[in-house]
Amino acid sequence: MDIIIWLLIAISLTWFMSYKRASLSSYTLSFITLMILGSLFNIIGIVSWLLFAVIALPLNIDSIRQQFISMPLLAIFKKIMPTMSTTEQEAIDAGTTWFDADLFRGDPDWHKLHNYPRPRLSSQEQAFLDGPVEEVCAMVDDWHITHEIADLPPEIWTFLKENKFFAMIIKKQYGGLEFSAYAQSRVLQKLTGASSVLASTVGVPNSLGPGELLQEYGTKEQQEHYLPRLATGEEIPCFALTSPEAGSDAGSIPDYGIICHGEFEGKEVLGMKLTWDKRYITLAPIATVLGLAFKLQDPDKLLSDKEDLGITCALIPTNLPNITIGRRHFPLNVPFQNGPTQGDEVFVPLDFIIGGAEMAGQGWRMLVECLSVGRAITLPSNSAGGIKTTALATGAYSRIRRQFKLPIGKMEGIEEPLARIGANAYLMDAVTTMSTGAIDLGEKPSVISAISKYHLTEKMRSSIIDAMDIHGGKGICMGPNNYLARGYQGAPIAVTVEGANILTRSMIIYGQGAIRCHPYVLAELAAANNPDNEKALHDFDHALFGHIGFSISNISRSLWCSITGSRFISSPYNDETHRYYQLLSRFSANLAMMSDIAMITLGADLKRKERISARLGDVLSNLYLASATLKRYDDEGRKIDDFPVVQFALEDCLYNMQHAIDELIYNFPNKTIATVLRAIIFPLGTWLSKPSDETAHKVARLLQKPCPTRTRLGQGQYLTRDGKNIFGRLEQTLEDIINCEPVYDKVCKLLGKKFPFYQLDLLAEKALAEKIISSAEAELLITAEKGRKWVISVDDFDSTSLSAVS
Repeated sequence: MDIIIWLLIAISLTWFMSYKRASLSSYTLSFITLMILGSLFNIIGIVSWLLFAVIALPLNIDSIRQQFISMPLLAIFKKIMPTMSTTEQEAIDAGTTWFDADLFRGDPDWHKLHNYPRPRLSSQEQAFLDGPVEEVCAMVDDWHITHEIADLPPEIWTFLKENKFFAMIIKKQYGGLEFSAYAQSRVLQKLTGASSVLASTVGVPNSLGPGELLQEYGTKEQQEHYLPRLATGEEIPCFALTSPEAGSDAGSIPDYGIICHGEFEGKEVLGMKLTWDKRYITLAPIATVLGLAFKLQDPDKLLSDKEDLGITCALIPTNLPNITIGRRHFPLNVPFQNGPTQGDEVFVPLDFIIGGAEMAGQGWRMLVECLSVGRAITLPSNSAGGIKTTALATGAYSRIRRQFKLPIGKMEGIEEPLARIGANAYLMDAVTTMSTGAIDLGEKPSVISAISKYHLTEKMRSSIIDAMDIHGGKGICMGPNNYLARGYQGAPIAVTVEGANILTRSMIIYGQGAIRCHPYVLAELAAANNPDNEKALHDFDHALFGHIGFSISNISRSLWCSITGSRFISSPYNDETHRYYQLLSRFSANLAMMSDIAMITLGADLKRKERISARLGDVLSNLYLASATLKRYDDEGRKIDDFPVVQFALEDCLYNMQHAIDELIYNFPNKTIATVLRAIIFPLGTWLSKPSDETAHKVARLLQKPCPTRTRLGQGQYLTRDGKNIFGRLEQTLEDIINCEPVYDKVCKLLGKKFPFYQLDLLAEKALAEKIISSAEAELLITAEKGRKWVISVDDFDSTSLSAVS
């Protein structure tokens, strides 16, 4: 009996030490103490001590452990390690990790999350939003832009240049605005609510382009020449990366430059003869300076001992001979300036390379480092801004539009998609705020930027489809009063650019996350590639045994969470969010465990098992989305009125994680391992469900009436009620309809008849004649009817005006 008790204590100690991630030395000392107690009570003897010594000594004596354990494993690791191209390695090295690393490691520190400062606008940034941004939104006629002239009108181009909209990222010393990433996001969100063409036009020069590359890597001369001109709009930049042969696989661009001597502006100089064929380049048709990515070759070794120098970035004035530019693509009826460009043996000096000749071959590193920032701002912000405005508009329409004698928003079939839109709007704004906040703290969050780009553009696409379904015929009839159709048409653009979403999900999010966020894998890879064998063995040994302890810990954590329902995990708050922190910690431990098991069992094949990687990435992504939602709820004062929206968003993320894990286990190549994983993670089966109908009902109701929660959902959007802004008119009509309903009910009651809720102006005349309402009440009914008819109306045209041929 004593030995059974002792063994149970030993097992408990093993579990406790692994759960707490104790070091090898701490575990050994603890077990020695237990062994001594066992000897004192005559429970164990010399054989047990010998067995313990055989195990403990090799593990704790560095020289023995390294020679007989780590060295053979290092040799095996080198053989199974997946090959990594130079571009892949540079992508892995680019950027930084942030809270995504905490989520990957199985034990997120929620206090750390909530201690990150909430991003705030400076007085200058707020003034810009209240002034120039508000003004340019008022100048926009989106139908005129998208249907009649297929461009921004000249007065808007002039306004954008004069007010330095293209200079938000440029430092003040060069005449720029030097806005925070958070401020850039708020500007783009507001612009998107007025016009996606406007937002795209402003977003691209402030994202991956010559301005950012010059500030980070340009020479002093390049910066002083170009940045002031970019700030004032004297120069219009574009950046050309994508070619017909290299889309998502941007590292395989065939465009090239050859180093040679040549004549430039009457002087013999060492330069490059460039040839390119690029497409999908935003602002290319009107650009005056072209940022160009190409592969630089030095066949005569005029610059270095290498013939192939690699991907290089240069700035090329577009007025040089042999450059073709000006033609346009027409992306899904969203006519922002976008088109192809070609160059045929264009000769330029070497100092046209961004950063000068010494940066030759460093272009891919420059691009991926800048992309780790820009990809977290532009497309996520445009998507969030679009859906915030759409959420308010769709909520208003659902309350105003009636069928079957009641507002359609009261129908359960409408509540379901409307709730998804509302929850997505809250979550998307939370993600852009948290991600740009990380950038403003000095991070270059490459994994987070991929998560933000993929999931926010996908949620934008699904939300705009939901909105179209709710609006029905109102949404599909295009014209000046249709506020959904262009967003619906253009949704695939955001999904496609800056790394197609299929690629981002299946390769980038987890491919980078597994290496960058894991506490030991990057160190193991570095050790395996280290030519210094002694240092390689030392580093690999340290990383390997840390990794082993980490893996055992996550198995223990996952199993404990399954047994206890994760109810003993600590949470920073003991309120309505308490359970969500616990479940997120559980899924974090599951992700860490599954990642290690996938790496061990699949080895190099994991790189090719894209659907496995995609599902692991889905877990990491939804952990981040849920974390951002919780942080927003906390930053905004944990307002209980907002909780239905928070609850819907969190439960949707949790269900998505469970679904991803369930699918991963079902499709895991090794069925024995899959069975073990299911037993550990889902011993009683899956149990989480999608957000309930009751939660959806609460969210849908919040979107259909003016209230503080609804105001917060649309914060910062262009909702000015000037009579011209469609969204401002919708908001005013919503209030008018709600305010007139008591008058309508009063009339129906006093006249003893339930009148239909239309022709309210005629009803007002009748009620006035009967002297049962005041003139003010009659005016309210008349105003509400005018707004109601405008909301439900659709545009129509003379047949000849729709012809493309004049």
